[in-house]
Amino acid sequence: MSPAPSSLSAAVLYVVPVSTVDSAISLLPAPFLRWFGEKGWHPRDHQLELLVRARSGEDGGESLLLIAPTGAGKTLAGFLPSLTELTERGRKKPGEAFTGIHTLYISPLKALAVDIERNLMKPVGEMGLPITIENRTGDTPSSKRQRQKTNPPDILLTTPEQVALLLSHSDAARFFKDLRYVIFDELHSLVTSKRGHLLSLALARLRKLAPGVQTIGLSATVAEPIDLRRWLVAQPEAGEAAAGLITVDGGARPHITILQTEDRIPWSGHKAHYAIPEVYKVLKDFKTTLLFVNTRSQAEMLFQELWTVNDDNLPIALHHGSLDVSQRRKVEAAMAENRLRAVVATSTLDLGIDWGDVDLVVHVGAPKGASRLAQRIGRANHRMDEPSRAILVPANRFEVMECQAALDANYIGAQDTPPVGEGSLDVLAQHVLGMACAEAFDEDQLFAEVTTALPYAALPRDTFARIVDFVATGGYALRTYERYARIRKTKEGLWRVSNPQVVQQYRLNLGTIVEMPMLNVRLVKRNQLGSIGRGGMTLGKVEEYFFEQLTQGDTFLFAGKVLRFEGIRDNECLVSNAFSMDPKIPAYAGGKFPLSTYLADQVRAMLDDPARRAALPEQVRDWLSLQQEKSILPKRGDLLIETFPRGERFYMVIYAFEGRLAHQTLGMLLTRRLERMRAKPLGFVATDYALAVWGLEDMGSLIARGAFSLSDLFDQDMLGDDLETWLDESFMLKRTFRNCAVIAGLIEQRHPGKEKSGRQVTVSSDLIYDVLRSHEPDHILLQATRQDAASGLLDIGRLADMLARIKGHILHKRLSQISPLAVPVMLEIGKEPVSGEAQEHVLSMAAEDLIAEAMA
Repeated sequence: MSPAPSSLSAAVLYVVPVSTVDSAISLLPAPFLRWFGEKGWHPRDHQLELLVRARSGEDGGESLLLIAPTGAGKTLAGFLPSLTELTERGRKKPGEAFTGIHTLYISPLKALAVDIERNLMKPVGEMGLPITIENRTGDTPSSKRQRQKTNPPDILLTTPEQVALLLSHSDAARFFKDLRYVIFDELHSLVTSKRGHLLSLALARLRKLAPGVQTIGLSATVAEPIDLRRWLVAQPEAGEAAAGLITVDGGARPHITILQTEDRIPWSGHKAHYAIPEVYKVLKDFKTTLLFVNTRSQAEMLFQELWTVNDDNLPIALHHGSLDVSQRRKVEAAMAENRLRAVVATSTLDLGIDWGDVDLVVHVGAPKGASRLAQRIGRANHRMDEPSRAILVPANRFEVMECQAALDANYIGAQDTPPVGEGSLDVLAQHVLGMACAEAFDEDQLFAEVTTALPYAALPRDTFARIVDFVATGGYALRTYERYARIRKTKEGLWRVSNPQVVQQYRLNLGTIVEMPMLNVRLVKRNQLGSIGRGGMTLGKVEEYFFEQLTQGDTFLFAGKVLRFEGIRDNECLVSNAFSMDPKIPAYAGGKFPLSTYLADQVRAMLDDPARRAALPEQVRDWLSLQQEKSILPKRGDLLIETFPRGERFYMVIYAFEGRLAHQTLGMLLTRRLERMRAKPLGFVATDYALAVWGLEDMGSLIARGAFSLSDLFDQDMLGDDLETWLDESFMLKRTFRNCAVIAGLIEQRHPGKEKSGRQVTVSSDLIYDVLRSHEPDHILLQATRQDAASGLLDIGRLADMLARIKGHILHKRLSQISPLAVPVMLEIGKEPVSGEAQEHVLSMAAEDLIAEAMA
């Protein structure tokens, strides 16, 4: 008898105690044994172990975390306790008392919930099991969602937002009273975001409504399993509790290569245009290929470029979150039926969806994280005993090293999943209101419930009280406005919603995902007094994130002009013509995943290890050898800083390898410090690997003369007053506040029959932000805003770790000309987004000039 194939019943045999196998077999009802026998399959041992441990004991078994590689049959293992228990219970009879749902399956993606329903229904149908299974997502018709509440299925497949929505109804206790199991698929991807924080609070409420509920977490390999194990169970007031653990080792080693090309690998850029002909050739050689990129704009460009060279009319499709749901479903169905040769996708397809016979994954651009790469390549050959095959396509020379580091990490099983982290306060405010929508609550009891959720286990009681007060009044500065009084205290001391409209608004605006808008860039004139007017021509649109970091007077390049930033008014960025031809900050090239700490360290280690450098492609080896000849290669623990003149400017290049977000923050703070040190900085540019600052004074000479020291320049105190001053002057906190205000329910985007425009949301949040800054600077939502900015947009924690790491390890190399290693970051200076072939040509010409200088 052979192992089951890789879908919901995939398997490889592992040795477990005979008693465990016997116990598990005894738990399998006759239809299961018959079905396995007819197929010539047998369940895998980790599936049997999970079944025994989940269903052992009179009061039910234990909550469990199953960690297994792709294709190991995690999903079937997670559902086996539910399927066997429901089979024993039998079909519900007409006229029986209301029975709530038995099993709740929660996935991070709507597409995954739909896919699981399709795959689960097949074996259930073949075995003739008396089980009803349905999905419930944002795409489910409202009539079906309403019917599910009165006649729920046995197993409901859904998303975190839908769980929160169900819990906000007054009949939630009735709906969930019979809940036995909650299955979390791809748990590692759920828990680290604000969605995960909201889900942890929902789980705390489910434990109250169904005290005997068990949780089953399904996850790929993670760095710290204990975090996920603790997340799955209620945390006690003292000490820690954790779910049981089942780990599946083994699985075929993936076959990963880096694209070998005769063409020149670009020095800079993110489009990998040079590789399109070779990528297309690969598509023709394989049956079905998934092509992953990191952003939606990259997906659109890659899809268009592949169609341009698609002389064979291969069926190629596009899949990302901005596409209409009907279009996405068509692509998913075509993939499942093996009607497509290739799909270009973002993270919408990088989780555990069973996409037919995908035999290759191509990752265009560096993956930015070892765990992300492992997740994505697992989409190919979705079978544990067959190797996944993947090709990495670096977009530039630094990305070659990053791809090699990610490849090495995959082979040794290294992971860089982020920790669970502390729960967000804006999410907690949303949850508190949701609980009031369901029923009046006692504040102390709700606090005790909330702190059983791992992200909020250390939540101070006074912080929770401030959250409740915020939901009740909006805070001290807003309490005179009736609209912010969303809950009221009854004479019995319970908190309830103020009126039915609050409930309606909560359900319309529930969720933690806030889209980042694009801003119109409008050119305005400055009069002699320096004030700016309205009107003026629109130059185009740029992502708001870029402007959040600017302060008035900063200059940047856009639409062929050097522009002066004047400010943000409503949903427009106002700019004027700059008198200088030197932009302080180059145009932002679009949102990307930050380089993970692990891969950054591995790239530093590669530069310091001749043996690892020898394994790199010849073009990259020659480049690094030239750097060693003309300057030096940084040691793993050192921070290399090069200074050199070029033209009429002087440059300082810092090789920190800490990711774009941390480098952007560092650049803003360094230029402020250099101004105080009279180095006359003009601007900076940041990439994932390096940071370049340029100015009018010879910074190398100033350092040599002792005018300022690098140890002072890079002192950790830059994260004190300098950071505070910049944040106060920039628009970053305002925009972060807007997101927190939307999630916390202070600002509502949606109303019955209409939706606020981005401009209206921004105007509302800006007004409230200014009021709170002036009259209540310690407002709980301002506290949440600063926490968000520090951990997200600014990457303050990572920057602080870097400043501590390099103390006493800063190496300055004063050069007479640009070094080879500086060429990529120097190519970013003054560069605007240019598409396709044009960009490759422009960068190629500029690179030739810079390399000629470096070799002189």
